Amino acid sequence: MNLDSSSRNERLLELARLFLKLGTTAFGGPAAHIAMMEAEVVRRRQWLTHDEFLDMLGATNLIPGPNSTEMAIHIGHRRAGWRGLLVAGICFILPAALIVTAIAWAYVRFGKLPQVEGLLYGIKPVIIAVIVQALWVLSRVAVKTKWLALAGLIGVALIFLGVNELIILFGTGLAIIVARSLFQRNSRMPLLGIVPAVPLATTSVAASFGLWPLFLFFLKVGSVLFGSGYVLLAFLRADLVERWHWLTENQLMDAIAVGQFTPGPVFTTATFIGYVLHGSVGAVVATVGIFLPAFIFVAISVPLLPRLRRSPTVGAFLDGVNVASLALMAVVTWQLGQAAVCDWLTAAMAVITGILLLRFRINSIWLILTGAVIGLATSLLHP
Repeated sequence: MNLDSSSRNERLLELARLFLKLGTTAFGGPAAHIAMMEAEVVRRRQWLTHDEFLDMLGATNLIPGPNSTEMAIHIGHRRAGWRGLLVAGICFILPAALIVTAIAWAYVRFGKLPQVEGLLYGIKPVIIAVIVQALWVLSRVAVKTKWLALAGLIGVALIFLGVNELIILFGTGLAIIVARSLFQRNSRMPLLGIVPAVPLATTSVAASFGLWPLFLFFLKVGSVLFGSGYVLLAFLRADLVERWHWLTENQLMDAIAVGQFTPGPVFTTATFIGYVLHGSVGAVVATVGIFLPAFIFVAISVPLLPRLRRSPTVGAFLDGVNVASLALMAVVTWQLGQAAVCDWLTAAMAVITGILLLRFRINSIWLILTGAVIGLATSLLHP
């Protein structure tokens, strides 16, 4: 990109202002974030054409990590080169990370107060409905054939049997490549081509906490997580709650609620967890760990993008990974829903929220705020 120093600095400042604003105001999850970016960089500022924007959106689906953050990083690179890549990504993440850190501080200090518990009591069933709605919408795109549907169901069964989630994700992706190849060759798809050859159980072993293991865990998650940010829940619950026992089920639900309630990337749930586990240092370590791979993958994929998007093999792999991601989401939503929907009021809130989301497409942030008000009012009426 041939720009003089003043033009480059001006573009970097434009990127910083835009993505600081989006990082502070972009509620509603990755789809809403991407829609806001399209309005700003295509229609308002005309930095990109619609076709260019769609090319970038396609690229984010070919690599692991948070889609909306990767879109910000792609836009930054297109606008101002490698410096722009860093500025756009950091400025989109930073406001959300700071807001979540402040909430985590209040949670650690005041989290046992009835008023705070009441807020979370009202938010949690709404979050479950939001995840179910996202699962429904994503499944209509990802489950393209009956064979992919069957692969997803097998993935659900393997999760209940205790198979490691990474094995399910990558095993399903590789199996779909093989199965599609066999289908094209023989005009039929054998059932065994869908099932990855994996062990049927994993050992649940508690691990001692440390900053380095915390960093490596979130680095792993950021490096392998395909699909919606909601798939993050499966990884968090499997390791932090069930295997290592660093968090309780309720703490995980609280972390998820905060990630949904605040603007910016859903992945800042990691910031909250890091603070709960090890204060401000833990928040920084977890945040850097989970977002670092996104910068690396975008930097690597920029020159490879045209060839990757045309590859039938990559497409088949992602089809399998996407349905496996939905299987993880479905199982975790069921497990977390049992803790969040605990009486008739929370059940009613979850059902009504689901209807409002699916039928009237109301922005989820307003429903979460309403749930918080109902929860607070309930705690005040029944202390």
